[in-house]
Amino acid sequence: MSEPSIGVAVIGAGMVGRAHANAYRQAATVFGLGRPAPRLVAVADLHEPFAADAAARYGFARAETDWRAVIDSPEVDAVSVAVANSLHREITEAALAAGKHVLCEKPLAPTVAEAQSMVEAAAAAPGQIDAVGFTFRRSPAINAIKQQVEERLGPVRHFVGNYWCDYGYDPQRPMSWRYLGGPGSGVLADIGSHLVDLAEFFCGPTTGVQGTTLTTVVGDRPKPLGVAVGHAGGVRVSDERVPVENEDVCTFTTSYGGDAVGTFSLSRIAFGHANTLRIDLFCENGTASFDLNRPAEFTIADAGPATEVNGVRTVYIGPWHPYLAKGLPMDFPTVGHGQNDFFVYQARAFLDQIAGDTTLPACPDMAHGLHNLRVLEAVVSATDKPVQL
Repeated sequence: MSEPSIGVAVIGAGMVGRAHANAYRQAATVFGLGRPAPRLVAVADLHEPFAADAAARYGFARAETDWRAVIDSPEVDAVSVAVANSLHREITEAALAAGKHVLCEKPLAPTVAEAQSMVEAAAAAPGQIDAVGFTFRRSPAINAIKQQVEERLGPVRHFVGNYWCDYGYDPQRPMSWRYLGGPGSGVLADIGSHLVDLAEFFCGPTTGVQGTTLTTVVGDRPKPLGVAVGHAGGVRVSDERVPVENEDVCTFTTSYGGDAVGTFSLSRIAFGHANTLRIDLFCENGTASFDLNRPAEFTIADAGPATEVNGVRTVYIGPWHPYLAKGLPMDFPTVGHGQNDFFVYQARAFLDQIAGDTTLPACPDMAHGLHNLRVLEAVVSATDKPVQL
């Protein structure tokens, strides 16, 4: 007798929505066959061509242009909410009220108040899974580094996180929802939320934030004349320009228990860096680093080798590291993987939580997403008064 299936839908067919759709399509292929398989019910997007393309491309039964059709469907047991941040609360709360399990993309909401409302809605639905998509927690290399921190390197003394992208460097790149909202809703919320979460993954809860800078380099952008997936590249634009309301660059420092500190650098105007996430951990007994441009490896230095041959060494990820055994079709040493696989592992963990299987680490819940937003709010509040020299 086959395991019962879980009807899934994705709301949002842009860049991250497609990552979720592909993840559900692949989820039944990883970590054994004794788990409930996803039934690919629907993809919803206001822009019908995106919804139809994603549904056909990833094998979902139908496309919808109204997210309410997904929420109202008795075929759907669980949804991924992968739309603009301003829409997270309305859709998530409606889905929870309709009895659905919900995996919402980060940041959980545009404001702490809205996130608090979402957490309360989740608390009022105790039989349902509520989760937030911090996908870098699923990186095999990042989890391998965490093992080394716990078993060999000792507590983190200094966490350094850089996340640099170039989707906003061109002033002619059209206006989109990513450039709207107040301070902190730009690069900090978009990609900085991931780094804040990773720092806590290694260091524990943030206890303080200091020395924030928020800088807007591109002050206005042309109004788009069409709709695009992702960061709106290639869309025709008008002569009308719209003011940018949030930051292109953000830097700040943080504090954690045990005297650990963090240093962060975020940019969406870093020419030549399409998606460069890098973390460096300076620990009590060594160091370790991860670079998303080389996702299937990490570097480490400790006192193990003899002095004459000691130094930073590269470790290639293999089936003895987290997530790799049965997590890839060819789970063999040095076989590459990437960010899309992190979404697959996340989808599998979400489905397992629904089924009551605790083999994989659980997805962070919405209360954790609320905590993340409170840290981001603290980052904005820690903006220093400039000193002119």
